[in-house]
Amino acid sequence: SLYPCLSDPPAGSLSLSVLLLSLAVTVCTVWLVALCGICGWCQGKLGKRNKPGLKLSGSPEAGRGRGGEETDINEGKIVVLSLAIGLAEQDDFANIPDPITSMQEAPPANQEALPPPPDKRGVGNKPCNSPKGHPPDGHSSVTDLANSLTGDMVMLSPGSEDDDGEGAVSEKLGRIQFSVGYSFQDSTLTVKILKGQELPAKDFSGTSDPFVKIYLLPDKKHKLETKIKRKNLNPHWNETFLFEGFPYEKVRERTLYLQVLDFDRFSRNDPIGEVSIPLNKLSDLGHMQTFWKELKPSVRLDGWGGDLLVSLCYNPTANTITVNIIKARNLKAMDIGGTSDPYVKLWLMHKDKRIEKKKTVTIKRCLNPVFNESFPFEVPAHVLRETTIIITVMDKDRLSRNDVIGKIYLSWKSGPAEVKHWKDMMGRPRTNVAQWHALKA
Repeated sequence: SLYPCLSDPPAGSLSLSVLLLSLAVTVCTVWLVALCGICGWCQGKLGKRNKPGLKLSGSPEAGRGRGGEETDINEGKIVVLSLAIGLAEQDDFANIPDPITSMQEAPPANQEALPPPPDKRGVGNKPCNSPKGHPPDGHSSVTDLANSLTGDMVMLSPGSEDDDGEGAVSEKLGRIQFSVGYSFQDSTLTVKILKGQELPAKDFSGTSDPFVKIYLLPDKKHKLETKIKRKNLNPHWNETFLFEGFPYEKVRERTLYLQVLDFDRFSRNDPIGEVSIPLNKLSDLGHMQTFWKELKPSVRLDGWGGDLLVSLCYNPTANTITVNIIKARNLKAMDIGGTSDPYVKLWLMHKDKRIEKKKTVTIKRCLNPVFNESFPFEVPAHVLRETTIIITVMDKDRLSRNDVIGKIYLSWKSGPAEVKHWKDMMGRPRTNVAQWHALKA
């Protein structure tokens, strides 16, 4: 042959090649099918875990019967709290005031903040020094205290008229509509939360996420809650709540307490306002009565959390705000021994973002600590209106988590006293402006 290399291969060699190729194709096919099956199984598992609409058990909205607007299908449903068997959810009741017969009178508008009255509770109530601070003087005047810090200190009370004649700041908190009535046949008190109007904006977006907590004081252990209404300053709840197994004689001894709050996913809910009605004041409790009530500031009137003296100084040249934590008075005793180990934590916030954290030293076993510590924060002028300084008084605990005694939110959009202090700081640059603040839970 002229082309011996092109001769046909043996028949046995050809059949062996075909067999090997078929075997390789079969193995690859089986491997791909198995791989697809594994991927499908994993995808199914992940889909179940992250299925939309499910709430994780540890999330802020889980297990509380709240939620966003997607739960509006539950409007008008009846929620029952059986007091006879105590079926209720327990919570932290730090900002629920006890019913009081007479409110403490506020100081006159032109009167400076007075030093605290003498304490009669014994251990832990005498002023205590910070290791970095100055010796306390229980009888020093406001002027003496100011001079010990700086000669340019200005001392103002929350209701001071030293504000271009504007007088005390009054904040409109909106109002709430609700109904209440008692069934003698069923021994059940019915409370209907209907709607709110003109609620203040608590979020930087210019809106709020309001919901309502319902209590029958003095019982703080049992409560009911409405749904959250997302981004709504005129919410409609239309929810009915039943307090079952409640004799009429006991009902008349209770005070209906409604607290409107702004839900915050990442921090403690902000109080918007409150309404309280002693049920013995209602003439015809046997019939449903509907009320419109103006919301009042949701701040404890009995000084439960205590007070903190803070000075602020704004330096527009250096773009700094200096916060001076001066002293506290009448702090709540958090320890078994009837005292606390307080320190103060400060957070500089821009919108909802934490920028910088600082804190004071801890003062052992003291309910009236003196700190006298200053903390400068760099705040450019163009972000001032979006800046908040959160001041938290904490109780140090070596064996467990530290407890929150109370907080202050200083910004353009806080409560009346806080907003006034902020405006006074801006109106008196390079001057330390001091003011007492009631700690909020």
